[in-house]
Amino acid sequence: MRAMKKLRAPAIIAAAALVLAGCAPDTEPAPATSSEPGSTTSSAAAAPVAVGMISSQTGPLAAYGEAYKAGFDAGLDYATDGTGTVDGRELEIKWIDDQGNPDTAVSQAKDIIGQGYTIMAGTVSSGIAGPLAEQAAQNKVLYISGPAAADAITGINEYTFRSGRQTYQDVATAGTFIGDPSGKKVVVFAQDNAFGQGNLAGVEAVLGGQGAEVQAVLVAEDATEFTPFAQQLSDAKPDLIFVAWAGASSGAMWTSLEQQKVFDVAPVVTGLGDVSTYGAYGDASGNISFLNHYFDGATDTDAAKAMKDYLEAEGKVVDLFSPDGFVAAQMIVQAVREGGDTVDGMIAALEDWTFDSVKGSITVRASDHAMIQPMFQVKLVDDGGNWKPELIETVDAETVAPPAGE
Repeated sequence: MRAMKKLRAPAIIAAAALVLAGCAPDTEPAPATSSEPGSTTSSAAAAPVAVGMISSQTGPLAAYGEAYKAGFDAGLDYATDGTGTVDGRELEIKWIDDQGNPDTAVSQAKDIIGQGYTIMAGTVSSGIAGPLAEQAAQNKVLYISGPAAADAITGINEYTFRSGRQTYQDVATAGTFIGDPSGKKVVVFAQDNAFGQGNLAGVEAVLGGQGAEVQAVLVAEDATEFTPFAQQLSDAKPDLIFVAWAGASSGAMWTSLEQQKVFDVAPVVTGLGDVSTYGAYGDASGNISFLNHYFDGATDTDAAKAMKDYLEAEGKVVDLFSPDGFVAAQMIVQAVREGGDTVDGMIAALEDWTFDSVKGSITVRASDHAMIQPMFQVKLVDDGGNWKPELIETVDAETVAPPAGE
């Protein structure tokens, strides 16, 4: 097999996703009997296919994991026409709680691989996805990463795919608010910690790589007064302000930007997170320009409608990482249906595969397994005292596609 072409932009944000703990029976996979990609024998046709889903059911990323699992359940129902089977073969889905811990996840991966599993998927943490990808390569099993956004997952090895977006696509979407970044000034406003510095590195790599002048205003994590920093943003006269912020000081920070009229200076862009964050921006809510991976109502595809109907019937809501689970289920069904019982066949079945999903048309790029997919520009609007997202524009998949590795 050919070596993967590695994306050279640095890994930036260790993004997460949720997974709800719905455990299937812990049965061991039946032995595969087919030897050629795309082929099956009569016994293999009846054999169940075991899939290990390693993700956060507990720990700090449990909420993201819940959305991921709910989306997976909806996607499996959609991709198998409600049967849970592929050409008569049952998919035995085993959910495993990685607890947000890389060591735990690696131990779990080794355990299921030792039992004979050849398909793994999941995790919402980039810090876990990397070690799981290493296990996939070492043991020659298929691995489909979940919402983990680190760019380093793309092209890490030929056995690893992803079902969500990556950081490059987030940052590139931010850049679409100013058109061609070449010659424009972008100021990154962030906390002076690993998260903020990672976002700065991402903007430098993506928008700086497209010709933008990138500056930074970094703020100590324990800062409580943001007026001087807001003034620095105004004085810089930027064309775009990219905000990367987390934690308890977020509300005060956004209020300060609003009071100091920073929104009159340039578009202020940040990422729109999960449903629980929609009310977190205070009076600034209506002025922020949001890049977005997905929100309920971003698309009206058949898959989006099916996912919403399924989740509502289960008493759940469509959330940021619901599509990541939905796509993972579609990819697993494709790998089993077209790939036969060899990992090589499954890889071949996924590479260069273009399919319709929640966000629209998605392509798995063969050279590095990047997911070429649309992204969204979004604003928040007041809906009877609550804030809800509204689509500004769908960003074409190729516009924000990460560069292929060399």
